[in-house]
Amino acid sequence: MNLRLLPLAALATFGILTTAASAATPVPKFKIIRPLFRTIPHSVSWHHPAPPSAQLRQWDGSFTDHLGQTVNYTMVGTDPNTTNKRTVVPLYVIPIKMVYGAVNGNMTFDPMKAKVGRKTVLQRLLASPLFHPSIDYVQGGTDLGTAQYVDAYQRGNFWSVVQKHPRYHVKLGKAVILPEQEIDVNAAEGSVMTNPFGTKPVGTMEVDLFDQVIQGFLTQFAGTITPDSFPLFVTNDVFLTEGFAVCCIGGYHSATAGHPSGQTYAYATYETENGSFSQDVSAFSHEIGEWMDDPFTDNDVNCGDNSLMENGDPLENNANYGAFPYTVNGFTYNLQSLVFIGYFGAPPSTSVNSWLSFQNDEQSVCPGQ
Repeated sequence: MNLRLLPLAALATFGILTTAASAATPVPKFKIIRPLFRTIPHSVSWHHPAPPSAQLRQWDGSFTDHLGQTVNYTMVGTDPNTTNKRTVVPLYVIPIKMVYGAVNGNMTFDPMKAKVGRKTVLQRLLASPLFHPSIDYVQGGTDLGTAQYVDAYQRGNFWSVVQKHPRYHVKLGKAVILPEQEIDVNAAEGSVMTNPFGTKPVGTMEVDLFDQVIQGFLTQFAGTITPDSFPLFVTNDVFLTEGFAVCCIGGYHSATAGHPSGQTYAYATYETENGSFSQDVSAFSHEIGEWMDDPFTDNDVNCGDNSLMENGDPLENNANYGAFPYTVNGFTYNLQSLVFIGYFGAPPSTSVNSWLSFQNDEQSVCPGQ
């Protein structure tokens, strides 16, 4: 499920008040606890249009859905119908240290220091199938090739033409790690609590306030991050919230302006507790997949469960939060399945095996189609 942005003035309706917490506490006064992801529209007042000098590599397509309506969309890469080439999008990774003081948890969550086995959270993330073509993906007996996870998904999404264009790929480049940023979370913005999907401490922060800070980081790195690149913000063991009413958001993606010149970006958290919502890289697979197919958050569809072509949302409430295990170098990652465009009303024959999702875990088109 993705939640639309609320004006800052509306935060008062959620009762953001100063709270005290000296350590991880039971679930606080959130009225709703559920696994969530977010899409923040690009028409947000504090977003600043990016310079038009560089643009994300993108292509436009369309299909007629089951209602007879034309669906137009913009996706990352080149048109798989007409090109047989590889796109590599420069990747910037920005780790974020989340610091909570004595009155709201007295803990720090640092992806550059938190360990999962012998590696840090950041190292585990970068070693995952999201960034390294370490797996040959065979879906239902069809070999999609060795690829990054979301690249393999996109090849399967348009397999009817990609199988004739074997060099077609949309990949993320080698990660450039930018200096770690710090967010000092005050009690009016969030606190430490017990993970609602586990037993360990997690930090929280209100999502709209968090995104304001992210906007500041984008401005700070404006000379480095350009619209033709993909900045990815990383935390560990943190959930974002809708005020103090709704928890828990594992990630979101957005853009500073619409296509073609907006700066796209995404954020996700790496939960280190096994079995938790957003465990290891599952939230990252969700957000990178949605960025791939709806980079500017404006691909409208005619579905009852989602107004946008958000390919991760329909599966996030499945078993294991829609994720499937992949073991690389002895470590098991959980990567979320993603629906194909057939789910939104496109001809299912467009995709591999005429499936509606990458793992064949969706058997019906979206409500309303």
